[in-house]
Amino acid sequence: MASIKDLKSRIASVTATRKITRALQMVAAAKLRRSRDAAENARPYAKRMAGVIANLAASVSGDGAPRLLVGTGSTNRELVVVATYDRGLAGGFNSSIVRAAREHIAARIAEGKQVSILTVGRKGRDQLRRLYGDRFIATIEAGAAASHATAQSIADIVLKRFEDGEVDVVTLFFNRFVSVVSQIPTRQQLIPAQVAGAAPTIDLKGAAYEYEPDEETILATLLPRNITTQIFSALLENQAGFFAAQMAAMDNATRNAGEMIASLTLIMNRTRQAQITKELIEIISGAEAL
Repeated sequence: MASIKDLKSRIASVTATRKITRALQMVAAAKLRRSRDAAENARPYAKRMAGVIANLAASVSGDGAPRLLVGTGSTNRELVVVATYDRGLAGGFNSSIVRAAREHIAARIAEGKQVSILTVGRKGRDQLRRLYGDRFIATIEAGAAASHATAQSIADIVLKRFEDGEVDVVTLFFNRFVSVVSQIPTRQQLIPAQVAGAAPTIDLKGAAYEYEPDEETILATLLPRNITTQIFSALLENQAGFFAAQMAAMDNATRNAGEMIASLTLIMNRTRQAQITKELIEIISGAEAL
């Protein structure tokens, strides 16, 4: 049985840990609201851009269609972009993204595809490097906050490799924020652009639209911008999901620490009582012996 001194030391240690988890919970809760608002505000823009592209794509076909829309005609070379967060202490938030990406990568490799990986966030890099480190083309840190500059740097790498003919398909993995207790690992194809079902087409209410310049030229401008927009939206979703997961994880850790402190305190009190009782018995026994 542990001594009273050891129990006091453990209680002090758990109490200090509870202070840290409670502080992290409060910080995550404060950042969650801003992150959630940013993610929710980005959704209408991303959906509207997808709707515009869907309308334009409906009237474009054949050799004039942009390659970002129709692809290269092959799916043999795929670039998988795995967006996680730089930090942990958020339960299974990062692991759920990596698990979904790992299953997808393994399935593509089993099909004989050439798979390359771009990781966003240190946690995704660290978890995937052991199995697929030789397939990495770049790693980018997520940073303290999701930014358009980070999304643009990711999009630049993706577009350059596609334009250079090094990849045929680009797939993005991230966690979509639903609520404080729910973040859904999501797979989204960036190239070729998925317009069917990506967003409801814009209702023209019977009007006839004429585009100036032509649809192909507009799409050639919008499609690269749409990739940046979708990546930026995914980073915002990840950020909101991370703080929600961290707040929930730290809340659980704080409650568990409280329960452990109560349990250790009870054990310490029982140990002290047993020690006092033993000493009293020894004193009484000694007095009776005299």
